[in-house]
Amino acid sequence: MSGLRDSLDLIRMVRPEAGTAALDHEIMAERANSIGAAEARVIKSLAVLETGTDKALYEARDAVWSYFVQRELMGFRQHGDVIRDLRIPANVLNGLGATPPKSR
Repeated sequence: MSGLRDSLDLIRMVRPEAGTAALDHEIMAERANSIGAAEARVIKSLAVLETGTDKALYEARDAVWSYFVQRELMGFRQHGDVIRDLRIPANVLNGLGATPPKSR
């Protein structure tokens, strides 16, 4: 990590805005990886949910809650589209403070 930090320091001395741009790019990439991993966890937990066990339901709720938190940290406050797209069932949403989107 110090190699990256040293490189950023050198870039900032030459062109300060370039150092900020590089750091912003790294942050955006990390956010994209994080949200992608959270969504993948939701998809996996929903597939396991079909087993019908209490543990599977708990895992699905935890995965969805974590995914919603990640989305909200990135500024996405509305979850209706992903609830619909990922087909998150009402029994998973119960207790999260979320409700299934209304049919159009």
